[in-house]
Amino acid sequence: MTSLGSALLALALVIEAYGIGASVYGVRARRPEWIESGRRAVYALAAVLTLAFAILVAAFVRSDFSLAVVAEHSSTTTPAFYRAAAAWSAQEGSLLLWVWLLSVWSSLALLQTRGRMRDVAAYAQAVLLGFAGFFTVLLLFLADPFERLHPVPQQGVGLSPLLRHPSMMFHPPMLYSGYTLFAIPFAFAIGALIARRVDAQWIRSTRRFALAAWFFLGIGILLGARWSYAELGWGGYWAWDPVENASLMPWLTGTAFLHSIMIQEKRGMLKVWNISLALAMGTLAVLGTFLVRSGILDSIHAFGASTLGLPFVTLIAVMIAASVGLVVSRRDLLRSEHRLTSLLSREAAFLGNNLVLVGLAFVVFWGTFFPLISEAVTGSKAAVGPPWFDRYVTPLALVLVLLSGIGPALAWGGFSRARLASTFAAPLVAGLLVLLGLASVGGIARKPLALAMFCAAAFTLTAISQELWRGTLARRALTGEATPVALAALVGRNRRRYGGYTVHVGIAVLLVGVAASTAFQHVRDARMRPGDTASVGGYDITYLRPTSALGAEKITLGAVLNVSKAGRHVATLIPSRGYYPSLDEAGFGRIGRFFNGDSTSELGLHASLARDIWTAAQPELSVVEPIIKDADRRFPDANAQLEGFVVSTVVRRYVQAAPVVDFRLIVSPLVAWIWIGGVIVVGGAMVALWPAPRRVRSRVTSTPSVTPGNPGSSAAS
Repeated sequence: MTSLGSALLALALVIEAYGIGASVYGVRARRPEWIESGRRAVYALAAVLTLAFAILVAAFVRSDFSLAVVAEHSSTTTPAFYRAAAAWSAQEGSLLLWVWLLSVWSSLALLQTRGRMRDVAAYAQAVLLGFAGFFTVLLLFLADPFERLHPVPQQGVGLSPLLRHPSMMFHPPMLYSGYTLFAIPFAFAIGALIARRVDAQWIRSTRRFALAAWFFLGIGILLGARWSYAELGWGGYWAWDPVENASLMPWLTGTAFLHSIMIQEKRGMLKVWNISLALAMGTLAVLGTFLVRSGILDSIHAFGASTLGLPFVTLIAVMIAASVGLVVSRRDLLRSEHRLTSLLSREAAFLGNNLVLVGLAFVVFWGTFFPLISEAVTGSKAAVGPPWFDRYVTPLALVLVLLSGIGPALAWGGFSRARLASTFAAPLVAGLLVLLGLASVGGIARKPLALAMFCAAAFTLTAISQELWRGTLARRALTGEATPVALAALVGRNRRRYGGYTVHVGIAVLLVGVAASTAFQHVRDARMRPGDTASVGGYDITYLRPTSALGAEKITLGAVLNVSKAGRHVATLIPSRGYYPSLDEAGFGRIGRFFNGDSTSELGLHASLARDIWTAAQPELSVVEPIIKDADRRFPDANAQLEGFVVSTVVRRYVQAAPVVDFRLIVSPLVAWIWIGGVIVVGGAMVALWPAPRRVRSRVTSTPSVTPGNPGSSAAS
């Protein structure tokens, strides 16, 4: 079966080459049958790559160590749940996942656009097949997932312990779905430029795919943050790591694109801006894939240095050159049909929103690549840390939250100054009340940026709630429906708008959680013996006793902690550290290898809506090191039964020794609201993605605008 996998990759390359040729020839020679043949090549490619990827996953599930990638990233002791996920933990498997997802999403996009924009779609399918061909060449010649081993090992190395977390089963597929879906607007933008058809039709055909890309990439980012918070043992959820930043940049530009295309659809404006954003999204998606694989920047998430850097740099250079060249050569066709006539308009707010989002993306890009920039200019590599990012990102995030509340309240084309007071009075009062209420709370006033974020979020949440309420009242006035029915019907008839409003709410809630947990976090590192107590953030944390467990895969050493406040018990936490055995018996010894392999932090966490009490433990192994060394000396050739007995004896002696443990103790307020905000964002995106019934869509276009207090809005429809 694995030989079939290699043959399928070779067949995929042939299909890609044929599809590119058929598509380009068909559109240039005005032969629709050849264009259709190129389209079918994309469908065939999806079928071939689906089978190839299924073969690779099956090899992991059944522990086929004849494949090098399986032997290096899995083992028979790896749980089945993680053996399947191990297929994309390897560079080879992740590349195959990337191109497979690209083929599936490309097939869906071309299926939905069949019979429309034939010339644009022909060029787009050639571009998509070109992307697929690039990754297939990498798989065939530089990162073969079906490379065989001789002789076949009896056991594999196993999946990295850091990846044995439920979110890792879904995090890479979500990220890669986002990256590959962003390739679709990129390809259609290229097709529209080449075909000189730069009206809004290409946007309407790809808008849902851009939203899906934004949706999946957002879920991937959120899962990655949760993994970092729960697994890495440092107490945070975002470290401004290069690979984290690489996923954030296309998400930010995608957010800008989803807002700005509404301006082109409504007002015929920002054609150059929109097509440039689509091209930037695709390029940044490939850049994110490149950063994980090139090794040019240090990251805990990266695969490390490899031979793939130069091919990716070449691809990115070609994408940038082609994008710039096409936009410049078509600049006369990209003139706006209208100009901005009022700063008090929804398009002005959306334009401001776009500038902030692109500014955020630029800050992230500059900070991420600053080590390379500084090395090129000064000859020495210097990096910037989280404080640098926070200095520039926080003010921009504040403006973004405010615009998220201002934009929905304004009308397209213009807004009467006389209506400003009635529209923004309630949001301003809400923000002012939060300011007055929190400014009197000890400590909060000393964090002005966090306080400003709370006020901005109150403004935005009130503004959006007001829009929903006004729209519901208008619906009730038209239909006489009960309030809950009117609200549900209002959202159902314009899911794109109200899904977007829900996303704005989620972002505001999420950023409140970020501001609070960052500004008011209390951290303490304490070295404690059983019976010792450390205080952090108003809580007393007492180390009661050590714990240990000997499992099939790992040894777990930890501690039982009692958390109390003012003498009242709050929680019992059991942080620990899991030790996985090393395969280097010669270097660490027969028994020592069990304590010197990879290790992972298992948190003790008490989470609530108000705050998280987060604890991690680093056991001190010096108390059992003499026993381990003696056992290695006395039992160098111990059989499995004796080996297990000696290891269990060492584990028991650790508990009896009442060891010292190094703890990291963190109290962070409102962390739960980060995850709640993320769930709200996901829910809003699902509302916006969910297609409305055809009969509703047809009525939406003809329903009059009657929103009370804002006649320029169509909230009631």
